[in-house]
Amino acid sequence: MKKKGLIGLLAIAASALLLVGCGKSSSNATTITVGASSVPHAEILKHVQPQLKKEGVDLKIKVFQDYVLPNKALKNKELDANYFQHTPFLKNWNKQNDGTLVSAGSVHLEPIGVFSKKVKSLKDLKDGATVLVSSNVADYGRVLTLFKDAGLITIKKGTDLTSATFNDIKTNKRHLKFKHSYEAKLMPQFYKNNEGDAVVINANYAVQAKLNPNKDAIALEKSDSPYANIVAVRKGDQKKPAIKKLMKALTSKSTQQWIKNKYKGAIMPVSDN
Repeated sequence: MKKKGLIGLLAIAASALLLVGCGKSSSNATTITVGASSVPHAEILKHVQPQLKKEGVDLKIKVFQDYVLPNKALKNKELDANYFQHTPFLKNWNKQNDGTLVSAGSVHLEPIGVFSKKVKSLKDLKDGATVLVSSNVADYGRVLTLFKDAGLITIKKGTDLTSATFNDIKTNKRHLKFKHSYEAKLMPQFYKNNEGDAVVINANYAVQAKLNPNKDAIALEKSDSPYANIVAVRKGDQKKPAIKKLMKALTSKSTQQWIKNKYKGAIMPVSDN
């Protein structure tokens, strides 16, 4: 009896050690914290959380409500990555802040659009009409392209549209007044308040305000735009296994299809990674 009892105790002890070993193994997951805008970035990240969990990556999401703090937090090592911006914005931020942040890859495009309660087309804008634009310099070229393609303005020869400003307008036959001193997140409210003759709104803020760019905008950026939203990291971190797994999950066919279904074309996935 004593021998059997000893064997039983040893078996229990062995089982306990096995359980402890399994617990330790499961705690070996790599934790990464990614800063993101609430819509659609944080929603897309939340979608891939379960997949990453299975692959040993514990994804934490920190939501930001502006375009200023995420890059500062990443540079200061408060984040492992962020997901809210496009490459021209990142390049401009690096230039202005002596930064070395880089792209780990692109995920989706948020087509910028022009919204108006007063006209149904850009070509219907009257002489001297006021167009409200955010203060995000990196988006100015996108805005100019919309009005250039509509035949309302021309751009100075040799201008790189990805870094263009309103000073690069050569001709403005309708004498449109571009006012660009507002926070991007305020633009949907200006539209709802019927301020200005037209308001330029980024798709993420449009969707957040229950607007559908495909249906509600009077002009919308084309799908071949170079302004795809990226995951940014500190230089060298794009090679880390956890970041590679994150990018693989974000650009997988299943995630791309989920984005299409979720946002009904207002947010468009890209697959150039």
